[in-house]
Amino acid sequence: MPRAAKRKAAATKEGDCTIPDPSKMTVAQLKQECTKLGLGTGGTKAVLVKRLQDHAGAGGKKVKTEDTAPTTAKAAAETLKKSASPTKKVYKVDSYCPFHDCAQVQDDYDCMLNQTNIGHNNNKYYVIQLLRTNGISRYFVWNRWGRVGEPGQNAMKGPWDLETAKKDFEKKFKDKTKNDWSKRGSFVPVPGKYTLLEMDTDETEEDEQDTAEKIARLDELDGPARKVLPSSLNSPTQSLIKLIFDNDMFKEQMAKMEIDVRKMPLGKLSKSQIAKGFEVLDEIEEELKMSRTSRLTELSSRFYTVIPHDFGRKVPPVINDQEKLRKKMDMLLVLGDIEIAQAMQKDKDKDDGSEAMDIKHPLDLNYDLLNCGLELVKPSSEEFKVIEKYTEATKYSGWRDPKILNVWKVDRGGEGDRFQEHDHLENRKLLWHGTNVAVVAAILKTGLRIMPHSGGRVGRGIYFASENSKSAGYVGCASGNVGIMFLNEVALGKENRITRDDSSLTKPPAGFDSVVAVGRKEPDPKKNTTMKLDGRTVVVPQGQPINQTEGQSSSFSQSEYLVYKENQCRIRYLLKMKFGS
Repeated sequence: MPRAAKRKAAATKEGDCTIPDPSKMTVAQLKQECTKLGLGTGGTKAVLVKRLQDHAGAGGKKVKTEDTAPTTAKAAAETLKKSASPTKKVYKVDSYCPFHDCAQVQDDYDCMLNQTNIGHNNNKYYVIQLLRTNGISRYFVWNRWGRVGEPGQNAMKGPWDLETAKKDFEKKFKDKTKNDWSKRGSFVPVPGKYTLLEMDTDETEEDEQDTAEKIARLDELDGPARKVLPSSLNSPTQSLIKLIFDNDMFKEQMAKMEIDVRKMPLGKLSKSQIAKGFEVLDEIEEELKMSRTSRLTELSSRFYTVIPHDFGRKVPPVINDQEKLRKKMDMLLVLGDIEIAQAMQKDKDKDDGSEAMDIKHPLDLNYDLLNCGLELVKPSSEEFKVIEKYTEATKYSGWRDPKILNVWKVDRGGEGDRFQEHDHLENRKLLWHGTNVAVVAAILKTGLRIMPHSGGRVGRGIYFASENSKSAGYVGCASGNVGIMFLNEVALGKENRITRDDSSLTKPPAGFDSVVAVGRKEPDPKKNTTMKLDGRTVVVPQGQPINQTEGQSSSFSQSEYLVYKENQCRIRYLLKMKFGS
């Protein structure tokens, strides 16, 4: 059993009547829980999840619902640190090393160091690895250093015996960081020195063991070789699943955010490293609130040290206002959601525990990971026409100019049950939400979440819009200007309507269920239509935006709708769209 699972089992009180949400558990944890309950442990992750859910439904242990998202940068950091994987890592030789295909890293003698100093225009890295050659073991120490985004310079020292190589590695680490290698678990950053980056790896020892077990099972099978089944998904859905799990897309989005993908590559996004980024931004936020500027350069340098950016030869910008801070917060959220998608992929690779002769298509496996139903909406249907009219009436014809490629009905696992808590609220609207394509898989898996930082114009909540053009501004497109938008049923209830910013809001005022930042324009309410969704009447705007008397002097040009509970909205439709330049 992995160490994380052992700790979790030890922490569970005897007689506890709940188990964690199975959809959030790893395969190893699912099998452990099934064993404790006397259930079978064979099958894919989806099968194991359903087995535990069925057991709970039949009067077994109660299943915990998913936790509420953190509401501050500090809370986000704590959540990420708690969920960081403790499994022993398997290290890869630096791809720039001439020995990368004929040596391996000795034990865990591998580090990536980073240092950013805005005042001196420093943005540099240092790689140190102790290598053991294959065959006749000889030991070398590999160093590579330079400006972030460039191959830099390098040096290979050795061959030596193991102890001499270790001493050289540890001395170089101490010279560059002023920390002892033996105490790196409690690493303390020193001003003017390099900082140690915590990286996850593509594989763990557990992964390798699982792979070996799979191969052994395959070797035991008699008869013809296993074959990959054709996908059961229709062509547009296959294309969507391919897009939202595409590694090239993830890399492209990271590059757009100026993240150094060489030092934070896919599969190595460490939750604990992202958490450190949130912690620095939390300090910057406090300085901005107090209108103190003296430490912003130092703190910005520390942020870029913790989260490596590729600025080329440009001086890294100081994070000195709320807009820049929010962008970096949003960037870390995207990184966190990319990590979720990558973690799902790793779980999938561990899932094939059956001895069936046929293997599910990879796209079907990715679809199963989402635990979310996607039903393609026919263009000839009435609901498609309503959505199309909503889009056309509220888009900007000259900016981005979105065209609908496909529409899917969305049914996230468990979301309908949570949404029922607000059945008493009658005022419901179908509203837009735009996002980066890199976070779509995570949203379909975990739902829309409260943003974990303050600074939004209407506080900490989930933001929606009645105009496509408003939400389209938040869409991050993949290559070919293809982006994703969501239409959501939002239970607004009694609206608190405001015309001035209030970034302090974390819930509606007493007696209200939602907050509406009233825009100077709003889709013509006389043109509204309605849909019946699960028997409830939901208003859908159909008219073009017109001037509002109520919002004549508003600080908001377009209306924004806020709810402050994650279960007060439900994703109803996903739109794949082609945007203009």
